[in-house]
Amino acid sequence: MNHTDVVPVFATPSPEVRRIAVDRPWHWMQMGYADLVAGWRVSLAYGATVAAFSWGLVLAMTGAGYFYLLLPMCAGFMLVAPLAAVGLYEASRRRARGEEASFRDILGAFRANGLQIGLMGVMLLLLQLFWIRTATLLYALFFSGLNPSFENLVSVVFNSPVSLPFLVVGTALGGVLAFAAFCLSAVSLPMLLDRQTNIFTAVATSITAVQVNPKAMLLWGFIIVFFTGVGLATLFFGLAVAFPLIGHATWHAYKDLVAEDGETV
Repeated sequence: MNHTDVVPVFATPSPEVRRIAVDRPWHWMQMGYADLVAGWRVSLAYGATVAAFSWGLVLAMTGAGYFYLLLPMCAGFMLVAPLAAVGLYEASRRRARGEEASFRDILGAFRANGLQIGLMGVMLLLLQLFWIRTATLLYALFFSGLNPSFENLVSVVFNSPVSLPFLVVGTALGGVLAFAAFCLSAVSLPMLLDRQTNIFTAVATSITAVQVNPKAMLLWGFIIVFFTGVGLATLFFGLAVAFPLIGHATWHAYKDLVAEDGETV
């Protein structure tokens, strides 16, 4: 029997991931800082928008009586931050091509490969919702019968007899979810923006990048946590700088880790 037609399993060749030096994330930060300085008006406006949205969300939740969700929401910020930074990836991409990036241009980045970026966003939002639900259940388990006010919420959470086990368990579970989100999104969203690929290929590439460069990616994860933590600890004002810095650096992480189509690694 003759078979004259063949159908490839994958529409495009498989992406290839580079092995990098452990200290390479510092180079990404340098490149990200260069992008931030070069397009500081747009970058800082983007970061200020994220900070303002965070403040608006806090005020809305507090006004609605959901202040007990503020701590898990802040802790889970990094789960969805890669999606919010898509515009910054576009700004860095345009700068690499020698193009200017207006605020309108980078907001339009969400329409590039929009379906796949949207699906990735849904996955990250589901992780965020799962974390919030888990944190709420943990609070109910450890602080059963307590109904703190907004003024004494922090005191109850950090100074009660069950605070230590609550924080240990919560940090462990949150860390697992954060690591999962990091593996899924380390390079996937920049890749979806840069190439007409699908979410499965992008996520598999992201996981592979973490798998073959564990030490470098661990350092990169700590850098992200540190700068994002500073941004949150400064009542979101620091996010105006920290968020675009990490966003631009993430683009350079992707370009460093994932080989160009047709390039031999």
